[in-house]
Amino acid sequence: MLVRETVRTSWRSLSSNPLRTALTALGMIIGVASVVATLAIGEGAKASVEGSIRALGSNLLLVRPNYARAGALRSGRATTLTRADAIAVGKLPGVAAVAPETTGSAQVRYLSNNMATSVSGVTGDYLQVRALSVGAGLAITDDDDRGRQRVTVIGANVARELFGGGTAVGERIQIQGTAFRVIGVLAEKGDAGFTSPDDLVLVPLSTHQGVLFGQDHLTSLSVQVEREDMTDAVVTRISELLRLRHRLAVGAEDDFDVRSQTEMLATMGAITGTFTALLGSVAAVSLLVGGIGIMNIMLVSVQERTREVGVRMAVGARRRDILLQFLVEAVVVSLAGGFVGIGLGYGIATAIAQLGGWPTIVPLYSIVLSACVSIAIGILFGVGPARRASLMNPVEALRQE
Repeated sequence: MLVRETVRTSWRSLSSNPLRTALTALGMIIGVASVVATLAIGEGAKASVEGSIRALGSNLLLVRPNYARAGALRSGRATTLTRADAIAVGKLPGVAAVAPETTGSAQVRYLSNNMATSVSGVTGDYLQVRALSVGAGLAITDDDDRGRQRVTVIGANVARELFGGGTAVGERIQIQGTAFRVIGVLAEKGDAGFTSPDDLVLVPLSTHQGVLFGQDHLTSLSVQVEREDMTDAVVTRISELLRLRHRLAVGAEDDFDVRSQTEMLATMGAITGTFTALLGSVAAVSLLVGGIGIMNIMLVSVQERTREVGVRMAVGARRRDILLQFLVEAVVVSLAGGFVGIGLGYGIATAIAQLGGWPTIVPLYSIVLSACVSIAIGILFGVGPARRASLMNPVEALRQE
């Protein structure tokens, strides 16, 4: 029996019972759709996190104080990172710019409107390093910092909360009870990492330290590297410099922590990858259920078509022809269910993105993987029923009613 004739015969058999064929394929459809949609959600989440991290700035290093220790116990962040450290880091080879920063929470008020938000003390390089821009007005400059000016640049959300639809630039707001003149509003950017620049209130660093919070140490240093391939070398130079400046003994633990954008991307990529793999594994269980359903229906089909098998073998069909026919039927059902499932999964992912606002990306590998798994399941769960049909005794098969 030619392969073409085998496929044609299998198709006639499947099309003669369309409802049963559709129900047989339903398990595969649901399983493949679940896997495709799940992987699309996972890939979308990964891309979203990576985009948020990259939005923090290009070629970015973040230097933060490490945890201070009292014996074996951690006692909060160290307070050894200073503006002098920032100046020294800025002179290192490979460093394009440095933005020292201090942060603190404060109540911000304009007339009867008020909100609690994060207030950051920054210098003139902050917007460049953190890839931010001013949507209206002016940015904070190094002259504002040197003069300890009481000026502020606020985020888009803060402007809406305090001023509604009115103009914020030129108005005066109260921060911790101290009056500040709004000189600019940041361009709206959305979430970036675990915070949103739209919720920031920026003031000159010297004003933040001397007027608002009275602290002389820094919360962090944002370091922009000249080129991405210089990141590791710059990290080493910063670590060596700060250990020397902080007079740390050989073998002593660093009182600072240097994190590169690459490390943050790798960490978050591993987390989202684990999340995607977990969800994909749960969804893949339905593929197994679909395969078992195909095997059950094919066993029933073999039982119902015992006489047909006997007739085919009586007129010259070989055992391998019978095996191939039932195997082809299982693969066709599985593969058809897989392709319908791919389309359904793509539709679900698109609907989630459009209606739910959750970013989704259907990766090519999920489509190829689903098609290959569909074929594999058809073969794996179709071999048993097909072999059972091929091993029938023609005489006994013809006696069946």
